[in-house]
Amino acid sequence: MCGIIGVSGIPDAARLAYLGLYALQHRGQESAGIVAMDRAAVARPYRGMGLVSEVFDDSVLAQLPGDVAVGHARYSTTGSTVLANAQPCSVNTRCGPLAIAHNGNLTNAAELKRDLVERGAIFTTSSDTEVMVHLVARSEADTVEGQIREALEQVEGAYSLVIAVGRTLYAVVDSRGFRPLVLGRLGSGMVVASETCALDLVGATIACELRPGDFVRIEDGQVTELPRLSPRPVSRCVFELVYFARPDSTVFGESVDRVRRDLGRELAREQPAPAGEVVFSVPDSSNAMALGFSEVSGIKLEHGLIRNHYVGRTFINPTQNLRVAKVKIKFNPVRDVIHGKSVVVVDDSLVRGNTSQSLVQMIRAAGAREVHLRLASPPITGPCHYGIDTPTREELIASTHSIEEIGEFLGVDSLGYLSLDGMLRAAGSATGFCHACFSGQYPTPVPEDLVQLRHASPLIATPA
Repeated sequence: MCGIIGVSGIPDAARLAYLGLYALQHRGQESAGIVAMDRAAVARPYRGMGLVSEVFDDSVLAQLPGDVAVGHARYSTTGSTVLANAQPCSVNTRCGPLAIAHNGNLTNAAELKRDLVERGAIFTTSSDTEVMVHLVARSEADTVEGQIREALEQVEGAYSLVIAVGRTLYAVVDSRGFRPLVLGRLGSGMVVASETCALDLVGATIACELRPGDFVRIEDGQVTELPRLSPRPVSRCVFELVYFARPDSTVFGESVDRVRRDLGRELAREQPAPAGEVVFSVPDSSNAMALGFSEVSGIKLEHGLIRNHYVGRTFINPTQNLRVAKVKIKFNPVRDVIHGKSVVVVDDSLVRGNTSQSLVQMIRAAGAREVHLRLASPPITGPCHYGIDTPTREELIASTHSIEEIGEFLGVDSLGYLSLDGMLRAAGSATGFCHACFSGQYPTPVPEDLVQLRHASPLIATPA
C-alpha cells in the first residue's frame, strides 16, 4: 500500500506534490520521493528513507524545478525496506526520462523478472515496479501509450500508476480497480492522487475518480482519455474502506466516514455487548465505527484511549517488534473512563493479534472490570497479494485459531467479529469488492513463489 501523486501544468509542481504526500502519509511511512520535470524535460529525482517531512525541506525542494512532478510515499509489500526500493522509479529511455509511481502489487512479478533477467535485463532493486519499467523500455510499440499498454498487458495483480514520460503525465488503474486513484483540477493544471484528501489539501477540485481500466494522458493541464484496458471483473479492495483510507476521503465513490459508521452500526446489530457500560474506539481508523456502534447499541460513547499523533500507524510498520513497541508509545488509557467499568472496545480489524493483546493488557491495567472487543470486519484468514503487508498465512491469527482461542489469547471477556455480508452491506455491495483476505476468494491466480518475493534481492541469471 502506497500513496502516489502526479502534478501537471502547475508551476513549482514538486512543492505541490510534497504537500499532497503529506496528506497521503498514512499510506506509507518507510520512504518518500519526488521526480520533477522542467520545461526542457530534464528529470530531477530525490528520494529518501523516512517520513515526507524527514526527506524533504526547502533546500531540497528548491532543487526540483518544473511544472510536472510525480511523488510517492512507500509502504513495502514487495521488495525490502532499503533506499534502492524507494520510488518513484526513474530511468532514461529512448522516449525521454521516465518516472513511475506505483500503488499495488504485481502477482506475476517474479515470473516476469526471471524472464527479463535471462534476456539480459539488469535489476537494481527488488521492487516489482522495476519490472514494469523494463517492460516499457523493451516494448517495440511506436508510441509511448502503446509501450505502456503493451507492458501492462503482461502484468497481473494490482496497480494504480502515475507515469511521467518527459513532460507528459499518464494515470492508469488496473482493470479490476484494486486501488483508488482520483483526478482533480487546480487552476489550469491537473493533480492525480491516491485519495481525495490530497486534492483537498492542495486546493484542487475533484474532477473524477478513475474507473477500473481507465488510462488517461495529461499534458499542460489537458486530459485525454485513451482506450481503456481490457475489461475484467471489478475487485476493489474493501480494506481501503475498512482501514487504509483517510475518513475524510471519498474512495470507490463512497464516503469513507459513512462506510465506517455503517460498519459500526452493522457490528452493533450482529455482535451486541449488553454488559457494556461505555464504548470507545482504538483511534483513529475505528473512530467512526465506535460512533455507529454507540448509536445502535445505546451504549455511551467515550474517549477511552488517547492517541499520540506523532507516532505512525502500527499495522504498516514492517516488523512485529516495531508494531508491539509502538502500542505503548502510541496509546494511553483514560483511567477515569475505564476504571471499574465494563468496556466495549471497537477496532477495525485484527491481523496478527500481538498488538491487540498488548492493548487489552493496557486497558485492564487501567482498571477495566470487563473488556469486550468488537471488530468491524470478519476474521482475516488469508494473505493479501494485492498491496497489503500480510505476506504469510501463518502470521494471521484467525487462520490457525478459533474465535474462542483468539479471545483467550487476547485476554478479553468476549470477542465479536462483523460478518462478511455485514461488511459488504456497509461498504456498498453494488460495487464489486475484493475480500480475499477474509473469504479466500482470490480474483487472480496466485503463484506459489509470490510470498518469497516480499523480501527478495535482485535476481541473478541462472547459468544456461
